[in-house]
Amino acid sequence: MENLLRPVIVVGGSVVLTVLIGWATDRLLCKADRRHPETPLWGLLRRGRIPYQLVLAVAMLRGSYDAARLLQDHRTGIGQALTLVLIGSTAWLVIRIAAAIVETSYSRYARMHHDPARVRRVRTQVTLIMRVVSAVVGVVAAASMLLTFPPMRAAGASLLASAGILGIVAGVAAQSTLSNMFAGLQIAFGDMVRIGDTVVVDGEWGTVEEITLTFLTVRTWDERRITMPVSYFTSKPFENWSRGTPQMTGIVYWHVDHNAPVELMREKLRDILRECPAWDGRACGLDVTDTTPNTLQVRALVTAKDADDIWTVRVRVREEMVRWLSREHPYALPKVNTSDAAPPPGRLPGQSVSPGGPARRVHETPRPGR
Repeated sequence: MENLLRPVIVVGGSVVLTVLIGWATDRLLCKADRRHPETPLWGLLRRGRIPYQLVLAVAMLRGSYDAARLLQDHRTGIGQALTLVLIGSTAWLVIRIAAAIVETSYSRYARMHHDPARVRRVRTQVTLIMRVVSAVVGVVAAASMLLTFPPMRAAGASLLASAGILGIVAGVAAQSTLSNMFAGLQIAFGDMVRIGDTVVVDGEWGTVEEITLTFLTVRTWDERRITMPVSYFTSKPFENWSRGTPQMTGIVYWHVDHNAPVELMREKLRDILRECPAWDGRACGLDVTDTTPNTLQVRALVTAKDADDIWTVRVRVREEMVRWLSREHPYALPKVNTSDAAPPPGRLPGQSVSPGGPARRVHETPRPGR
């Protein structure tokens, strides 16, 4: 009877204590969350209740297993398994606690600072810091699990002795991966590009959606995802439209006839922008920037508060101006001239001027068979 009750009491008591302690801790966190609504820390800590209860249960079972005298023939293997689970659950709990602290710090910073660029920079740094912390905790946990096996302890000395050679070989073999990792840290703390920035990479316009230690994802305007190594952004030039102030200046081009009413186009541009909510009112202008034998190149400059609005303003101005020209001034649209060119003043058609002499009449000799 004693051999039956002892395991039940030990295992059952461990489970009951785990449930009670976990429930009491969760109630305290809920109470603290209601009392301090200005910080999300206590609510975020509740996400770690599963690894927390797992650590409690495994720790109690590991400490009281010898007293339970259960499966004595497999005592070593069961103890080893409980130790491995305890190490893994502890690493899981540490990552959850670190994530709650980092997320709370970021939320507090975002509330105190209203500059979107600085908030995106901190968000990028926080994301990469959490990835580094998770990687470090995972490596330490894996190493601790391996060191629980006696053969691995004996091999530790030889591994440390050959660490220099192994480091050189690993560095040469993983040169690309290591360069991407260092590039990711450089991007995070060098403020080159941040999550939420609007960038142009290889002619593709999009928004930075994710940054890791090895790759970066850009979400394009048509919902595609472009994934590229982070080392690209440290070795090649790219456009970052969110760098500095988000305000932008856009350009719209038209090709019109030489007789186009440029002054009326300037007035129409101002009318279009007054009715466009995306225009920020900072500046606008319209000038003739180039000519061709058949057309004038007219350029309009418009401004907006960010990249999304500048796109809206450019599309609106281009469409409204072409529609107005087609309706009010159709002669201003580009066309191909098929009539004879007008002669200069004082010269008759078919008359040429010889150098140093008066104008003379040029008679065309008829061709045979004409």
